[in-house]
Amino acid sequence: MPDPADDAPSPTASPTATPRNRAMLPGIVALALGGFAIGTTEFAIMGLLPQAVAELDVSLPAGGILISAYALGVVVGAPLLAAGMARIDRRTSALWLMGLFVLGHGAGLLAPDFNTMLIARFVSGLPHGAYFSAAALAAAHLAGPARRGQAIAWVMSGLSVANLLGVPLATWLGQSQGWRWMFIVTGVFGIATMAAVAWLVPSVPAPRGASVRSELTALRSPALWRAILVGTIGFAGMFALYTYIAPVFTEVGGMPPQLVPLLMGLYGVGMVVGTLAGGTLSDRSARRTLQWMLGVVAASLACFSLTAQWWMVALVPLLAAAAAASALVPSLQVLLVDAAPQAPQLSGALNHSALNLANAMGAWVGAAVIQAGFTLQVPAGAGAALAGVGLVLSLALLRPPRP
Repeated sequence: MPDPADDAPSPTASPTATPRNRAMLPGIVALALGGFAIGTTEFAIMGLLPQAVAELDVSLPAGGILISAYALGVVVGAPLLAAGMARIDRRTSALWLMGLFVLGHGAGLLAPDFNTMLIARFVSGLPHGAYFSAAALAAAHLAGPARRGQAIAWVMSGLSVANLLGVPLATWLGQSQGWRWMFIVTGVFGIATMAAVAWLVPSVPAPRGASVRSELTALRSPALWRAILVGTIGFAGMFALYTYIAPVFTEVGGMPPQLVPLLMGLYGVGMVVGTLAGGTLSDRSARRTLQWMLGVVAASLACFSLTAQWWMVALVPLLAAAAAASALVPSLQVLLVDAAPQAPQLSGALNHSALNLANAMGAWVGAAVIQAGFTLQVPAGAGAALAGVGLVLSLALLRPPRP
């Protein structure tokens, strides 16, 4: 039966004994570049939602389904592709998955109508979770067991840096040249990732005895399902707001539309800080980190709902929510892998299934609130309630590790 230790170097090994240790930092950065590409496409669409619905001739709530379609692609693809690639070298898996990601964005660039765009977004989301699983396991292997939380955080930081650089770039190009430029930018980042991984990441074989059957044993772990439930409901609160972040700030808060790229960049600052801090805190206690961050998300979203009509004031709770929501991602990844150590590939991928199910749930809750006749600042309040429910569930369901 495979063990997570097979995905990490021996603690007693010399730090210069193998090529994989010498290539640790460049390899992890190359893997994080894939997270940068994925984060750009996942979040840039939210800043370009007004332009997308105008071209596709659909309503704003219907446009939110573009976000849900990508998220559902992640939910479906993460477990299927991760389990199917259980016996494949992590580096090879990352290359194939990023290739599928690039193809999906080529289809999105050429999609002629709303329904075709939905399909393209769904396909683009399929490799998302499995890529992060393979990349996180490869990074943990390179970094060693004592620094696995930090290594995972570095890979996840690609998502955060995307919000700092990639999303503002794609948003600015989308506003000035057409929103489909998002697909071009993201496709270029995806191709660059494939080149960097092929060049800088050494071979990372799958653990001995790994198989689809062994990976599927993760589904029998009650602790795994408890963590998924907590992560899905708690993280959905953030997406109830973030799905409609551009119209909330411009239509409710009065922000000039040309400042939306700057807004996305500021959100990225919060994500970078939160992700790196969350990795360090997760090495101390993943469970407590998750619980504290859910509390901060709930409080921040509630404050945002009350201050949304003053956009400069609302930036403060938005940044707090961004940092806290990002900090809980590495902790959830660690909890899931620990809940099913015999199936690291599948359990790691399920982290992204949970987060993107939260994405779809948050977008749906936000759309339901708007369609019910409430103003655009109310979805943030609904998001605060979801994060609060996630906190209560985490206190009830996530048990401390045995001595």
